[in-house]
Amino acid sequence: MPDRSRPLRRLGFLTIGLFDPADPGPGHEATLSLIELGEELGLDSAWLRHRHLQFGISSPIAVMAAASQRTSRIELGTAVTPLGWENPLRLAEDLATVDVLAGGRINPGVSVGTPMQYDTVRHALYPDTAEVEDFSKARVERLARLLAGERVRELEGKQGVVEEYSARVEPHSPGLRERLWYGAGSLESAVWAGEHGLHLLSSSVIFPGPDEEPDFAAVQAAQIRAFRAAGGTRASQGLVVIPTDSASAAQEERYRAYVAERLPRTRAPQGPRGMLFAPDLVGTSEEIAEQLWAHAGFREVDEVAFALPFSFAPEDYAGILTDIATRLGPALGWTPAQD
Repeated sequence: MPDRSRPLRRLGFLTIGLFDPADPGPGHEATLSLIELGEELGLDSAWLRHRHLQFGISSPIAVMAAASQRTSRIELGTAVTPLGWENPLRLAEDLATVDVLAGGRINPGVSVGTPMQYDTVRHALYPDTAEVEDFSKARVERLARLLAGERVRELEGKQGVVEEYSARVEPHSPGLRERLWYGAGSLESAVWAGEHGLHLLSSSVIFPGPDEEPDFAAVQAAQIRAFRAAGGTRASQGLVVIPTDSASAAQEERYRAYVAERLPRTRAPQGPRGMLFAPDLVGTSEEIAEQLWAHAGFREVDEVAFALPFSFAPEDYAGILTDIATRLGPALGWTPAQD
């Protein structure tokens, strides 16, 4: 029988923030409204996916800045920002600025690696340095040091009549470094995150080791345990869940069709690295809770950021989020946050 002795402590959600390229304003406004709804429902966190040259949020930091002025309690995060697109020094400045505006509610989640479809964008992203850019975990270490307030240069103090310079990233936001998360998909990355004092974001996509059976839940659970054995503390799971408690018949039919369309990719490892996808969970909150309690990866965590499906309408997301907060969360032992 599943072990239910560890109730869910923190409940959040993740959204891609879709918009119409011909009229992007309403899509961004809908994302902000969804974050406001999440706070009203007592959810602990709202996370934004990072999508470059697509029709989802390309600048989560700007959206988090706007959301910080329309909310007061809910934590705001990125899941994840691919650092291959970023200059760590400039990113540290932006993150610290928004964290100050948000009153210390920002949770930066990052990943590394060569940017997706790099050959199609390298000429625009790094026109002079594409061949020598370092996309390794050293980029995360640089960001972590900068967020912690490490000296960037020797120059500091007053120069001339007006100008005054700092040797570290400004503004400095105490505690932001301690809220840095790493999106790990492999055992090696999970261990590295634990060893380097980062929190772990484990999503619905992971990579098994060469000797592991292609069982998503078992592989995810092993990665989370290895992360903690390496010194890591907080780990969050991010499966796609679609409760149908308040859905109309037409909505439920669309939801189940969406899940069915994505199911084949979960039946076998994908690509040269044997990537594993978790099945999306659809059904009543009671049914989804039973599946989660039986999921080895879920049983290793006490906080989640459930991912919302990609291509639904704002009213769909509002209903799903409300069901997550009012039905699924309580079924998992979670209690809404109080303002």
